[in-house]
This record gives sequence, structure tokens and C-alpha cells, in this order.
Amino acid sequence: MAMSWLWLAMIGLSLVFGLCNGTLEAVSAAAGEGAQSAVELCFSMAGTLCLWSGVMEVLRACGALEGLSRLLRPVLGALFPAFRRDRPVMEALSANVSANLLGLGNAATPMGIQAARGMVERSPGVASDELCLLVVCNTASIQLIPTTVAAVRAGAGCQSPFDILPAVWLASVCSVTAGIGAARLFRHLWRGR
Repeated sequence: MAMSWLWLAMIGLSLVFGLCNGTLEAVSAAAGEGAQSAVELCFSMAGTLCLWSGVMEVLRACGALEGLSRLLRPVLGALFPAFRRDRPVMEALSANVSANLLGLGNAATPMGIQAARGMVERSPGVASDELCLLVVCNTASIQLIPTTVAAVRAGAGCQSPFDILPAVWLASVCSVTAGIGAARLFRHLWRGR
């Protein structure tokens, strides 16, 4: 609701300033161009996201995603020791991290929600340390292939949208490391009280 009021205020202020400056035609032209650019960007991103979602389905169908999930289970078991033996939660976590590694945040979200629901069943009404860590890891996920960012770059006319890979890898590893460190630090500080 607040965003609706914010957008309404921005549009109203644009019209008022355009009217006061005598540039109302330029404001309306910019609004039309912006809407057209947004639609073009959405269509160009849709193609790339469909491609990578299809790749995700092929990986799932041929069992490669399960193999990746199996590789991730020891790491996830160390990060989430309370759920190490909870197969449904660990499977959802593994699928979530696998999708995030491929840069498919939209495909990762349902698995993250499923894992969170499984975690909440053990401590209803309370955000456990593991649930907080899941939110941190999901927000600052490591991405091997940043498909969404590459789709935006390709839609904006970039000739080599994947040339950002080393920077994305470094930034995502740093953000996950900092997030896990902060979650563990706050867990210890909170328990100390």
C-alpha cells in the first residue's frame, strides 16, 4: 500500500514540475518511452529465464540436480546440524541452493519456502537460528551462473552479458561468508544474554 502512495506521489510531482517548467510534453514522452523500454526488457528477460528454467528441468529429469544436491548435503548438514537427519528439509535446502547456484532465484524460492516450513514445524512461532541462517544464505546466495543479471544485461544491449562472472563469484562468496559469519556471531551474542 505504501508503494502505491509513493508511486502516485512521484507521478504527481513529475506532472506538477513538468507543468511548472513548461515541459509537460517531455514528461509524457518520457513516460511512454519508459513504459516501452520496460516491456522490451521484460520480453528479453523472459526468453533467458525460460531457457535457464528449461535447463533446470532437464537437469532435474536426468538426475544431475539430485547429484548436485547429494554433493551439497555434507556442507548443508554442517551449516544446519539440527536438520541433518530431516530428509525433506535437507532435500528442499539442497534444491534451493542448487537453483541459486544456477542463478535461478525464481526456481529457488519455492524450495526455500518448503525448507522454511519444515524448519518452522519444530519451533512454531519462533525464528530458530537455522531459519535465520536459511534466510541469510538464500538472500546472499552464491551464483555460478547469474542468469537473471545476464538477462538484464543482454536486454540492455550488452554484447557479452556473462563477462561479469569473476566479479559475481567474488561478490557472492564474500556476501555468503559475511552473512554466515554475522548469523553465527549474532547467535552467540543473543545466547549470551
